[in-house]
Amino acid sequence: MRTLTRRQAALACISLPLVAGEWVLAQGSKTSSPLELARQAEALKPGEWVWAPDIAPAGPITVYVDLSRQLAYVYRNGVRIAASSISSGKPGHETPTGVFTILQKDKNHRSNKYNSAPMPYQERLTWDGVALHAGGLPGYPESHGCVHLPYEFARLLFGITEMGGTVVVAGKAGGAGMPAGVLQPVPGQGALAQHLALADDASAVWLPELSPQGPVSVVLSRPDRQVLVMRNGVEIGRARVELPPDDYADHLLTLTRGADGRMVWTVAPTPGREAEAGRPVDQSLIEQVRLPAGFMKSVQPLMQPGLTVLVTNEPLAPHTTGPQLAVLDSQARPGDGPDGPAMSPARRPVSG
Repeated sequence: MRTLTRRQAALACISLPLVAGEWVLAQGSKTSSPLELARQAEALKPGEWVWAPDIAPAGPITVYVDLSRQLAYVYRNGVRIAASSISSGKPGHETPTGVFTILQKDKNHRSNKYNSAPMPYQERLTWDGVALHAGGLPGYPESHGCVHLPYEFARLLFGITEMGGTVVVAGKAGGAGMPAGVLQPVPGQGALAQHLALADDASAVWLPELSPQGPVSVVLSRPDRQVLVMRNGVEIGRARVELPPDDYADHLLTLTRGADGRMVWTVAPTPGREAEAGRPVDQSLIEQVRLPAGFMKSVQPLMQPGLTVLVTNEPLAPHTTGPQLAVLDSQARPGDGPDGPAMSPARRPVSG
């Protein structure tokens, strides 16, 4: 059996392969998979990913890493815009769970521990070495604690996150975890995200005071026959909806202003459906969508050019009680720095 040198082991840790034929595996796919795979993320093969940022063009961003399923999800304005296969820490070097903030971003980072091995598009979560970055994706946990992402996905994610952004890591490799859906499961505070519920005899609920201002996104679920409105990452309204029989699932619609000045719904670009971009939605289909009159009146002021509506064949949220998470106090202690000692994070239980 061939024994790896320390440098070879270091390079294997971040999966810059020693064999040229493995380079593609380490880099992952160079293009996004079709949008439908976002709701079937467990079907993503190692190195595959979905990137559909137009679903929610603006709003707060949260990254949710599911160690159990070896998947990562990106939520903007509370709605999923991306999903990816990952590789987390191997046995003995498990990736810690909790709610983290992004402490450092470095496009061309090199490891402080492993002979300056490259860690492209690094987003640091702890000062003792845990980070998101591009790395190997063999289909199982194989890192020394970091979360490996496909190279192009890591580049795109790096471009939209900010210092102080939220990254939630949950679950356990090989075990049960909290499933993620089209809606963000955990907000920045770490508790389960609060979503509005409709009583059996209610047709709608509208609470705009929960989030008075910010970008707006709308999600329409065929299985639930419900539509919800998110503003600045918080749900402010939900209603029952009747839909036309045509299968219009997994489409993204955007409201635009036509040449005559009137509002027009058009198909927005999504992975796998680029050819449909800009096509006007059949007015007869729109007229078959039935919403409670009071709810429609409340939503009307929000219907401005640029508003997006995701029509999905996915339930609005998976139902789970999930394990508790821990919120990590990821602020460095006095004297600590990027090369400083390991933290002793304060933990508090969070429902999840």
